[in-house]
This record gives sequence, C-alpha cells and structure tokens, in this order.
Amino acid sequence: RSAQEMKHMENISSLLQGSNPDRDAVVAAGEQPWEMIMDKKHFKLWRRPIEGTHLYQYRVFGSYTDVTPRQFFNVQLDTEYRKKWDSLVIKLDVIERDLATGSEVIHWVTHFPYPMYSRDYVYVRRYSVDKENNLMVLVSRAVEHPNVPEDPEYVRVRTYESQMVIRPHKTFDENGFDYLLTYSDNPQTVFPRYCVSWMVSSG
Repeated sequence: RSAQEMKHMENISSLLQGSNPDRDAVVAAGEQPWEMIMDKKHFKLWRRPIEGTHLYQYRVFGSYTDVTPRQFFNVQLDTEYRKKWDSLVIKLDVIERDLATGSEVIHWVTHFPYPMYSRDYVYVRRYSVDKENNLMVLVSRAVEHPNVPEDPEYVRVRTYESQMVIRPHKTFDENGFDYLLTYSDNPQTVFPRYCVSWMVSSG
C-alpha cells in the first residue's frame, strides 16, 4: 500500500507543478479530497478531516537533493540522535524489540506549549528497505504496553499513526530522494480547528 501511495503521488507530480486550479485537491480513487495548506518548491503539505472527529490527517510530499536516502532513513530510526537535535524530547526509549519482525516499541515524551501538559506516546514501529521496488518504508502506530503505564505527569496519546515512504532519485547511497509522510494523531487538546491548522502551518 505504501508503494502504491508513493506511485500515486509521483503520477500527480505534474499536476502539483502546473497551474491547474484543482491541484489543491489531491484525490486517489475512493478517497476524500486533500486540501493543500502549504505549497513550496520542495515541500507540500495537505490535510483532510478525519470523519466523526475535529481532527485532521496530514500528508507531506517533499524532496532533498543534498542528502542520501539512507542517511535520512537512519536519522528517522536513530532515537539517541533525536535526543540531540530535537529540543522538545523529554524521553525517547526503545522498550522492546522483536528480532523476528524488526518491530520496536518506543516510548516518546515530548514538550507541549505552556500551559499544557507534556504528551507521551507508546507506539510500535516497523521498517523495510525494499530493494526490488527501490523504496524505504517506516510505519508506526500507537499501542499499549505493560512496561509503560500512564504517568500522571503526562497526557497519554492513544491515537497515532505515521507512514513514511522514501524513494531514491537514483540509489540508496547517492544524494537525492523524494519522501511521502502520512500522519495523524489525537493529542487531546481543546484547541479549535483553526488554531491547530495555524500551529501545523507555522510549526
């Protein structure tokens, strides 16, 4: 499915670069339309409402020309390095690994703007380097884990899904790639939609 979604984005790349008035609505077969909220040369951001909620699902399509796909992929996976570059991280630990599938359970605690409590996530992630299709895929979703009970200091985020697909322009070890990130979560804030939209667009 990840490969198919990346293929769809590549198929509409001419639409994104052109002046077609419908380019803000990126639609795959049977999908609700995506609304474009940021359009830059190497970074495009869409959203669509999640039915029955006040929340949105987000989709980013971007590219880099001065980094290799493998370097970018490794940065996504490296929890120790993230603690150095992401100043919002309070805690980021691998709780459990399954060697058979390569899955990992992660506990992530992140600062939220004052006066809100910090949020914590417990999620499982799995990744794959697909040489046949020249893709790298990283998927994550929220889970429960007995070793990470809720902490009254934090607000537990129970709804979270993320899917990243990386497509090299050439090979995994040569500079240049496109990436597609599809993401949704429920951080349990009381902000109205327009506030959340502003935070996503500006931050």
